[in-house]
Amino acid sequence: MNLLDGVKILSFNHYLAGPLAAQTLADLGADVIAVEPIEGAFQRNWAVANHFVAGDSVNHLATGRNKRSLAVDLKHPDGIAAVKKLVATADVVMENFRPGTMAKLGLGYDTLKAINPGLIYAVATGFGSEGPYKDRPGQDLLLQAMSGLAMRTGRADGEPTAVGAVIVDQHAASLYAMSILAALFARTKSGKGQLVEVNLYQAALDLQVEPLTAWLNGAPSPTPRGPAGIAAWFSPGPYGIHATADGHMAISMASPKALAVALDSEELKQFGESDSFSKREEITRIVAARLKRKPTAEWLPALEAARVWHAPVQDYRDLVSDPQLNHLGAFKSAESSGGAPIRMVAHPARYDGETPEVRLVPQRLGAQTREVLGEIGYGAAEIDAMVISKAVGVA
Repeated sequence: MNLLDGVKILSFNHYLAGPLAAQTLADLGADVIAVEPIEGAFQRNWAVANHFVAGDSVNHLATGRNKRSLAVDLKHPDGIAAVKKLVATADVVMENFRPGTMAKLGLGYDTLKAINPGLIYAVATGFGSEGPYKDRPGQDLLLQAMSGLAMRTGRADGEPTAVGAVIVDQHAASLYAMSILAALFARTKSGKGQLVEVNLYQAALDLQVEPLTAWLNGAPSPTPRGPAGIAAWFSPGPYGIHATADGHMAISMASPKALAVALDSEELKQFGESDSFSKREEITRIVAARLKRKPTAEWLPALEAARVWHAPVQDYRDLVSDPQLNHLGAFKSAESSGGAPIRMVAHPARYDGETPEVRLVPQRLGAQTREVLGEIGYGAAEIDAMVISKAVGVA
């Protein structure tokens, strides 16, 4: 599957949002060349839970597939010269350094668009390339804190709580890839490249578009968090996560009448449809107390029969045996470049019923340095000299 066949992308990305966005485009068939320092990008050398598989960081395994690897010293004149030759053949340059870093290296937008006027130059930053926060570190937890997301998460009797995954980075990655695709489409009509910018701060707001829009337009926000562990002030009771006798259950929007039937509760029968908002705290307390009386599995048939929107709370170990995820092929298995069996989260979309394949497992640093340089005219002797001078690195 090569939906982006013929599109060449140079990815100067590190951490998560940038590499993940580049992987999305690589999954779709773009020739993505990951341009990394001689010592490797951050995501190669740092790992969630400090976990490595046959020498590969799990962060690299999460964001490195379907890319070719070019290791180059961007402070070496021969390295910069090679990159500029590559830019002349590229459709997209992606980077997520601190604002101004690429310009200091001689690889800023104005310089590169002079080399290639049709170039899409895509930038991801923490807070934007200009403004009072532009030099702040754009890290997911910090953005969850600043954007109001942490304040809206957690229990009413607890502290603000960060979401248990780096969702701001991951949403920014989707916006990053989407904006590049839009710019590429625009170029098919105009023939012109352009500067594309996304930032994590606005990505964090975009994650909250529904409650934030409600608040911006006068909806009340009486408490930071609801009794059910989320910002339930904008939804009717008992919206949220509740304990059962042996686990937890999510209850979404449901009428008091349906809940009364599903939970066999006389107390809930006193409430009408109009009480869902005005008496949500009372309804929530009754539902929460009722759910604790039985194990999760025993509640499921009655909730289903009453058409109450519900879901058991699952952990990662439940996902690998989830029949729907197995049907969708949500996890891919392969052998890593180090020879170890690995599992990856699959590309999350299908095209004519098919999911993009793993053409290249995450590669060793510099695995395609010789190949990429050869494609732009460097001879074997020239590449050898660049390796010796440490302008580039090879696997």
